[in-house]
Amino acid sequence: MTVDKLFDVSREIVLVTGVSGQLGCEYAKAFLERGARVFGLDVRSSPGSDTLQEQHPQNFVFCAADVTAKASLQRTLEQIVSKSGTPTVLVNNAAIDSPPSAPPEENGPFEEYPEASWDRVIDVNLKGVYLCCQVFGAAMAKTGKGSIINVASIYGVVSPDQNLYEYRRKRGEVFFKPVAYSASKSGILNLTRYLAAYWAKKNVRVNSLTIAGVFNNQEQAFLDVYCDRIPVGRMANADEYNGAVLFLASTASSYMTGANLVIDGGWTAI
Repeated sequence: MTVDKLFDVSREIVLVTGVSGQLGCEYAKAFLERGARVFGLDVRSSPGSDTLQEQHPQNFVFCAADVTAKASLQRTLEQIVSKSGTPTVLVNNAAIDSPPSAPPEENGPFEEYPEASWDRVIDVNLKGVYLCCQVFGAAMAKTGKGSIINVASIYGVVSPDQNLYEYRRKRGEVFFKPVAYSASKSGILNLTRYLAAYWAKKNVRVNSLTIAGVFNNQEQAFLDVYCDRIPVGRMANADEYNGAVLFLASTASSYMTGANLVIDGGWTAI
């Protein structure tokens, strides 16, 4: 198979945070299938990351670490450097949100949203990206090479459409999409721009990837209203963001930094 050099990532040393999640696992798999050396970071492994280890024992290493703890990340960097060298690609994917099944106070009115919930989401989603960039991005800057991809969300660009959850309120539930996830993803956009300018002369590119919802066994009532709202008429499949991630990691995007690449099925277009 002939590989287009523009999109060749076979020589990259890739770190994917949140690798045990649905999308993190997909990103890691996409790089592995193209010959990259991949380190997957998460607080614990999952069946998906275990499968990657079984299928790619030479090129995949799972690293147990906490993105909110700088010392944990520094130990991970030392582990990666000792095995393969300084990472050349960082995919900041790790994030949390209040799931639909969360306790009522998590998904209640803004006026009653718990401070502890705000702190927890901001800690992982924004502070975690900041610390990963501080540790791994700094190492890239020292070597003069790197691409950082910060995974953002449509809800960091526009406000959540609370009308999507009207079906839940009609059946007697108190449900609103919480504020912290949106605030954290919005913060990622300007953290990306800041670092892009800061590290531009160090040959470290920093871009954000704004994505929309992904099929993951959501209840049909939610899928009906979500898919009716989005122009393409469906949620994304888990592998449909891989092309964007590979593009941002490769030399195909060599003149691109400080940008926000939106792959959202048209959600933010209307």
